[in-house]
Amino acid sequence: MDKKLMVSFLLAVSVLFLLASVSATSPLATITNVEVNGVSASSNPAISVGDTVTVRVDFTGLANVQGITVQATLEGNSKNVNAETNVFDVESGSLYTKSLNINVPFDLKDALSDNVNLHIRISGNGFSTEADYPLRVQRSSYVADILSVITPQQVKAGQLFPVDFVIQNDGYNDLTDLYVTASIPALSVTQTVFVGDLVALPCNKDATSVSNYNVNITRKCNENGQETVSGRVFLQLPYGVQTGTYAIQLNAFNGDTSSSQIAQVSISNDFSSGNFIVSGNQVLIVNPTNNVVVYRLVPESTGSASVSVSDTVVAVPAGASKTVTTQVSGAVTGQPYIVDVFDSNGNLVQRVSFTAPQVGTSSPVIVLTIILAIIFVVLLVVLIVLIGKKPEKTEEFGESYY
Repeated sequence: MDKKLMVSFLLAVSVLFLLASVSATSPLATITNVEVNGVSASSNPAISVGDTVTVRVDFTGLANVQGITVQATLEGNSKNVNAETNVFDVESGSLYTKSLNINVPFDLKDALSDNVNLHIRISGNGFSTEADYPLRVQRSSYVADILSVITPQQVKAGQLFPVDFVIQNDGYNDLTDLYVTASIPALSVTQTVFVGDLVALPCNKDATSVSNYNVNITRKCNENGQETVSGRVFLQLPYGVQTGTYAIQLNAFNGDTSSSQIAQVSISNDFSSGNFIVSGNQVLIVNPTNNVVVYRLVPESTGSASVSVSDTVVAVPAGASKTVTTQVSGAVTGQPYIVDVFDSNGNLVQRVSFTAPQVGTSSPVIVLTIILAIIFVVLLVVLIVLIGKKPEKTEEFGESYY
């Protein structure tokens, strides 16, 4: 009896397992059409690396099934990518259309083009329908890929510093007359260097064709050039830059393509308050550069205020500083006034702001002038007194002879 029960149990398990196996392989739908970017997948369409392609799947349901998804997978040599729809329900005999977007990865490092497989799978709740379509994937026509941008982590204002870069040709065609520009847009600093030509694919001198293209392309390679180049460009920072973090933009371009990448650099400035430091009615002009700088100072007289400066032209030696004193008359206490600073080329460098002193107070220059005037008057009076005081005439006595 126990043996009969055991046999019955094993038979029941086997039947259930068989039913499950049959159900798992039951077709869910009939795929009527698959398109890639509007082109039938059955006609071996070509797609480009880096693009986003739209895959459309049309199918008719063969059963009433809930919890269904459509999945599209690009199966390449080294990397697979896929996209999947949200869950939906299928009714037998109904026509369905689903669209998916897939990013085409870059895995053509040693070839300009290659074959990939587009795998379509409609599945859910133990049902599945699958299909495969061969596609052709190839590099985009012109691609200058910036692999790296390296800069010093921190530089000082006024410093000349390098920007190192590595660029690779990831396109289908050679890149000719390639240039690289490094710039700091916030500071209007830019520099351009010539890179030259980059081949799409290097090969040896004995090669007559590239076998892994799977198409009849003859001599689509170059044994005299390289696909990757490293270079350096130098940027000169201005001395008046404010301390902070700035973006460096690197552009690689020619007549066919352009690409860019952003790096960052931290800039410090010991003269963060600027090269023109105001103290009272004086301005300290600092020259942190390695050359003599010449400035022309032009005061702005507004309203009743009359402004003058002790020096209208100032030459500041390298690494030194000079002080210029302003004088203002006819101004109301606290009234602002301006002194414009121009460089030797006539360009406005800075508008230095001052505030008129309190009424009744005198600047050190005025006080010193008054003191010197008083001393001069006293000395003049003393001189006049000394001149006006004549010496007494001495009486002369002659000799008498008797």
